[in-house]
Amino acid sequence: MSAPFSILVLCTGNSARSILGEAIFNHLAPGRVQAYSAGSKPKGLPHPGALRLLERRGIDTTAFRSKSWLEFSGPDAPVIDLAITVCGNAAGEACPVFPGTPLRAHWGLEDPADAVGEAAEDAAFEETWRLLMMRAQAFLALPFETMDRAQLTAQLAQIGQMEGAA
Repeated sequence: MSAPFSILVLCTGNSARSILGEAIFNHLAPGRVQAYSAGSKPKGLPHPGALRLLERRGIDTTAFRSKSWLEFSGPDAPVIDLAITVCGNAAGEACPVFPGTPLRAHWGLEDPADAVGEAAEDAAFEETWRLLMMRAQAFLALPFETMDRAQLTAQLAQIGQMEGAA
């Protein structure tokens, strides 16, 4: 059996959207994909709203941490097949060179961490979860393992324009 398709979900702070993206991919397709998350300027800890949502979904939160994308650019880093930015800031930054030749996609979404108050945060994180879930399911419905780069790049761009694109 070949190695799982590796996905690196990127955002500036690696505390909210990218953490949710990592969780969704690993939850939906264990063995088919291996997802990671990172940020250009990690906040140090996942956002409490992200952790609350994952706990509500029954996903163990102990392994999640806010980390630098530089962890994925060194000689011991896993080969990345796809790097997805989920915020506009990270999409506009110069990414480090990741091992392999990853495809790149931008699936920009509003930042749920901007919500004020726990109830508003929880609602914003639920909406972000829904939008990321929709994108991940669309990606996982593709035969991405056998698609050529041009076809996959085009499909990734279409997925990035789905409902809620920021």
